[in-house]
Amino acid sequence: TLFQSPDEGWQVYTSAQAPDGKCLCTAVIPVQGTCSRDLRSHQLRQLMEKVQNISQSMEVLDLRTYRDLQYVRNTESLMKGLDSRLKVAAESQKSLNAKSFQELKDKMTELLPLLPVLDQYKSDTRLIVHLKEEVRNLSGSLLAIQEEMGAYDYEELQQRVLMLEARLHACMQKLGCGKLTGVSNPITIRASGSRFGSWMTDTMTPSADTRVWYMDGYYKGRRVLEFRTLNDFVTGQNFVQHLLPHPWAGTGHVVFNGSLYYNKYQSNIAVKYHFRSRSVLVQRSLAGAGYNNTFPYSWGGFSDIDFMVDENGLWAVYTTNQNAGNIVVSRVDPQTLEVLRSWDTGYPKRSAGESFMICGTLYVTNSHLAGAKIYFAYYTNTSSYEYTDIPFHNQYSHISMLDYNPRERVLYTWNNGHQVIYNVTLFHVIKTSGEL
Repeated sequence: TLFQSPDEGWQVYTSAQAPDGKCLCTAVIPVQGTCSRDLRSHQLRQLMEKVQNISQSMEVLDLRTYRDLQYVRNTESLMKGLDSRLKVAAESQKSLNAKSFQELKDKMTELLPLLPVLDQYKSDTRLIVHLKEEVRNLSGSLLAIQEEMGAYDYEELQQRVLMLEARLHACMQKLGCGKLTGVSNPITIRASGSRFGSWMTDTMTPSADTRVWYMDGYYKGRRVLEFRTLNDFVTGQNFVQHLLPHPWAGTGHVVFNGSLYYNKYQSNIAVKYHFRSRSVLVQRSLAGAGYNNTFPYSWGGFSDIDFMVDENGLWAVYTTNQNAGNIVVSRVDPQTLEVLRSWDTGYPKRSAGESFMICGTLYVTNSHLAGAKIYFAYYTNTSSYEYTDIPFHNQYSHISMLDYNPRERVLYTWNNGHQVIYNVTLFHVIKTSGEL
């Protein structure tokens, strides 16, 4: 099952026990879990909408009453004058000549606008009765929900939800790494920027940190925008700007534990830039790595060196002359940028559209254009590979950045000026001993 929306909930599917005593478990991890489908939550939202509507009606009623009251006060002197004239006329009818009668008619004419005001008061009286009935119904509904929810108040329910979410995260951690078996349809987050670029969230920070980083363009750029939340990124608000001391090349950047790792323009130097201190902590050359469009992905764009992070840490994907243009995967120390170990995948980098790491496995697409699929997988734990056939819907026909985020377990892409994510389906094999 693949999720079509980031609003879907967490789900874990298990099959029957295997003959060797293991449990085969497939997990689908969406962007975030919600309780939006809970019946009580739905009813509470409806009640809140009714309360809001009643509040708005009361505000309109209050404004109208204030306006009409001012008008009544202004006509009070006219009514007193007319009353005195009528008393005089009643006491002495002989004083009613043509002039006096005309004056009385004029006074009555001045009071005619008061009639619709009085009619409005009658209508408002009926509205007040209706609003009272609505409030009475709302009180009854809230009491019914409170009785059905029993002894749990809102704070206690919230704590229970947080506890369940923590248990679910612990369950997913126990599932550990898995093999990629499917990619969802694309979910477009925003359309902005040029045809090429990269965007990302931190691959290591706690889930409370929802900052988004945005880097438009594929070479000589230095401006990095940091948005406070994903919603701010969607609306283009609440961001700060970082000006890198060295321009970047390509789109293979990654944010890991508060630092940006990127390829310095016109070099094979890896740079670690720390956002909080706004400084370069370390930079180091990747020995023998091609640069400046020597061994890019199929779309070009100075994409010679691609940094990525998975469950095992920081990686660099590049190519050297010594291995004849085939993709090299290297584990990199995030503190020193020293290469810890390298693997020659045997797959020509110029034939790859993009690539990403999941659980120590490099997955490669066969094109950056429409019709692409995940075609090749290299397993660093066994130094082996296989050809795959995993469909990958390239909605906007030109992908220039593709990265996996192990914290969220989604793929981030920059597709022809669109910022897009994909949910992934991983196949897990876990032992039945121990709690899932």
